[in-house]
Amino acid sequence: MGNHQEISSFIWRVCDDELRGLFKPHEYGDIILPFVVLRRLDCLIEPHKDEVVKQYNELLQSGIDDPTPIIKKKTGLNFFNYSPYDLTRLKSDPNGLKINFPNYVNGYSENVHQILENFQLEKPVEKLIKNKKLYSLIDKFTEVDLHPNKIDNHTMGSIFEELLRKFSEMSNETSGEHYTPRDVVQLLVSMVFSGDEDNLKGEGIIRSIFDPCCGTGGMLTIGKEWVNENISSDVMFQLYGQELNPQTFSICKSDFLITGEDPERIKLGTSLSNDQHEGRTFDYMITNPPFGVSWKSEKDFVIEESKNPMGRFSVGTPRTSDGSLLFLQHMMSKRKPEGSRIGVVFNGSPLFSGDTGSGESEIRKWIIENDWLECIVSLPDQLFFNTSISTYVWIITNKKRPNRKGKVQLIDGSPFYKSMKKSLGDKRKYVDETQREEILQIYEKFEENEFSKIFDNESFGYTKITIDQPKVENGIVLRDKKGYPKPDSKLRDYERVRLSEDIEQYFTREVKPHLPNSWIDFDKSKVGYEINFTKYFYKYKPLRSSEDVTRDLLELDKESENLLNQIMN
Repeated sequence: MGNHQEISSFIWRVCDDELRGLFKPHEYGDIILPFVVLRRLDCLIEPHKDEVVKQYNELLQSGIDDPTPIIKKKTGLNFFNYSPYDLTRLKSDPNGLKINFPNYVNGYSENVHQILENFQLEKPVEKLIKNKKLYSLIDKFTEVDLHPNKIDNHTMGSIFEELLRKFSEMSNETSGEHYTPRDVVQLLVSMVFSGDEDNLKGEGIIRSIFDPCCGTGGMLTIGKEWVNENISSDVMFQLYGQELNPQTFSICKSDFLITGEDPERIKLGTSLSNDQHEGRTFDYMITNPPFGVSWKSEKDFVIEESKNPMGRFSVGTPRTSDGSLLFLQHMMSKRKPEGSRIGVVFNGSPLFSGDTGSGESEIRKWIIENDWLECIVSLPDQLFFNTSISTYVWIITNKKRPNRKGKVQLIDGSPFYKSMKKSLGDKRKYVDETQREEILQIYEKFEENEFSKIFDNESFGYTKITIDQPKVENGIVLRDKKGYPKPDSKLRDYERVRLSEDIEQYFTREVKPHLPNSWIDFDKSKVGYEINFTKYFYKYKPLRSSEDVTRDLLELDKESENLLNQIMN
């Protein structure tokens, strides 16, 4: 077994063989995911196992309280297990698992303990032992070699993601909650970093990447790999993240531990109301926040912070049914004054949701009027495993290149896809390397063409004006004390006037001819912003002629008549 689908399928069969009937399907991940982590750790430790156990015991006997630093230095490992057991050795004593398995788990170094604690294995293991299933489960897992020499980090990440996809489907969890398909991540990171090559070249350069919804850490590690492979292998990255789900958090930390990244930079908890990277700023930020997920449980905290002029959410708060734009504001609060770049995957809602003056509109206004929005790319639908909706990549920066200042580029990436031979959940399309490169070239050239449109910032802004008409009773216009006509709220209407157009000229041309007694209440005017993406790339398809339609109908009629004759004869 060498590819992620083979191993994922094998592990899934283990679920069927060992867990079915004993656990509910939505509980499978609670057992399987930590055992995959344990097997991965075992495979790395195996060449040093006997040496570590021997050294650990000798160091304790010599009076050293904490042998950890010495063992790490001698073995070159960031972690170890000093118990005499691993999953393979546990099989030598099937009847002793009740004592030996806890001994094995407790033998891990403290940094692994912190990871395993979040899996909360104790109760599932007790149940497995009671029902005489732990031995057979361990036996199955030892059939798989997960050493990095056999299964590299990229494949291992794909294995976790495939398992998470299946487990989340069984749990009916929110679409896209855990991770983003690798083809989407590759496109996102290429756009974030390719626009900043000058900042990524040279000796001794250290840069930071942050993901506030990091899941298993795929965006962070792929971002680092992309830069090292495509821009510079010399740049050193510090990877930071925060994750709400304990399981995916633990997977991310274990991956960081194995690959030599600093797992202490990955924090557990919600980024919105429990920011564990408070005060830090980052060079690059990339994320795929959950689509359409409510933030009602954090509403009190968020609203309170929004009252603080220096708070992350002071510009505005979106509807509680969708917190996407809150994550964007959170990242923008962590920009460096000298410049940072942000890449985020959204659904369509942040483009246009919310009326003028709403939190969503105010956030868009804030971003666009400050000239931070650089580019938006529409992606094909059916790219994600748990949802078929269309998605968009936003690129935001506070250090635009001179030729991009005051401009926003929109790219129609929806035609750039290939159909999958076999769908994975809702994912029926993917963006291959050639198509990613085509989209990237369109972005980098910054020219208008069939797939690229460039607009001034104000093109997305409008003034919502209030049109009033006089209140009339018995044919008489009612007036206030100053003699002005009283407005009739039942006749009140609204118009949106683009910022590039004179309001009074628009009113005279578009409204006055139809409502001669109307006027504008300028005190109620509000500026809003929205990005009607579809409108900018709409392609008119002329209606078919009546002759063509008639001809087709006659052909169908002939086919029906012939078919009927065949049946009757």
